[in-house]
Amino acid sequence: MWTPLHASVHTTLKQKQLLGTGERVLLAVSGGQDSLCLLQLFLDLSKKWSWDLAIAHCDHRWSYDLGLAEHVETLAERYGLPFYLKTASSLQETEAAARNWRYQALTDIAQRGGFTAIATGHTQTDRAETFFYNLLRGTGADGLTALTWQRPLSPTLRLVRPLLDISRTETLAFCQLLELPIWEDAANQELKYARNRIRAKVFPYLQEHFNPQLEKALAQTAELLRAEVDYLEVLAQEVLEKAIHPELNQLHRVILRPIPLALQRRVIRQFLRRVLHKASGFEAIESVVSLINAPHRSCTSTLKKGVIAMVEGDWIQIKLLG
Repeated sequence: MWTPLHASVHTTLKQKQLLGTGERVLLAVSGGQDSLCLLQLFLDLSKKWSWDLAIAHCDHRWSYDLGLAEHVETLAERYGLPFYLKTASSLQETEAAARNWRYQALTDIAQRGGFTAIATGHTQTDRAETFFYNLLRGTGADGLTALTWQRPLSPTLRLVRPLLDISRTETLAFCQLLELPIWEDAANQELKYARNRIRAKVFPYLQEHFNPQLEKALAQTAELLRAEVDYLEVLAQEVLEKAIHPELNQLHRVILRPIPLALQRRVIRQFLRRVLHKASGFEAIESVVSLINAPHRSCTSTLKKGVIAMVEGDWIQIKLLG
C-alpha cells in the first residue's frame, strides 16, 4: 500500500540527500511505533531505492524489555531481513546511559557489517521534545538543534533520521492502518524519566493552553536554528585557521578582537576541542573568551586537570601546570 507518508518520506530522502540508491542501510528497530513505521516505509521504498536493508536491535536487559528482542527478531524473520542483536552486559537505568550505549552499539554493528548508514525512527515529536528538554537544562543554539537530519559517525558511516517531519500521531496512525505489531514499551509510562514527563504532562498542557501546534512550532524553530548554526560553524572554522598557530597550541587574539562575540565563542570552542580533544562547557569557553582583551600574563582557571590558558603578548596559549 502506497500512502501519503510513503510519498512524503520519499520526497524528503531526495530533497535532503539522506541516502543514495543501493546503499547498505541498518535500521534501528526498538519495536515501538516509530521504528515499525520506519521499517515498513523502508521496506516499501526499497523497491524504488534498491537498498540492502538489515535490522538492528539493542537490548538494554531492563525488566521493561523482557521478550522485546525476540519480538523484533520475529519481525526480521517475517520480512526476510538480516537481524543483528546487541545486548548490554550492565547498563545504568538512565536515559543518557541508554542513549550513549545504543549509538555505540549500532555503530559497532554497522561498521562490522559494512553498512554505510544507520536509520533511526526519530520523529518531529522527538525533535520538539529534545528542543524543549535542552532549553530547560540551559543550552545554546547547538543544543536546541541536537536532533539533525543526518550526522557522520565515521568517515564511512552516517546516522540518518528520515522521519523528522513526521509526528508520533502520524506514525501511530500509519501502524494502525497497516496493522503493524507495535510493542507497547512500559518504560514510556515511567515518569521518573524527564522526557516522559515532558511528553505526558508538559506538552499536553502547553498544547491545550498555548499552542495546539506546539510540536510543529518547536521542530520548525530547531530547523531554522540548525541552518544558522551550520553557517556560524563554517565561519568560525575559517577564522580559526587564520588565528591558530600552525605548530603550537596558540591562538592569535588580535585576529579575534574585531569579530562578533558569538563568533568568538565558536572559534574558542573549536580551538579548545582541537587542543584538549574534548568538548568544553560554557564556563571554560567564556573564561578563554575573556582573554581576548585581557592584559599580558592573564590566565584562566583550570580548563581541565593541569591545564590553563594564558595570555602571552598577542597570543592565547594553552599551558601545562607544574
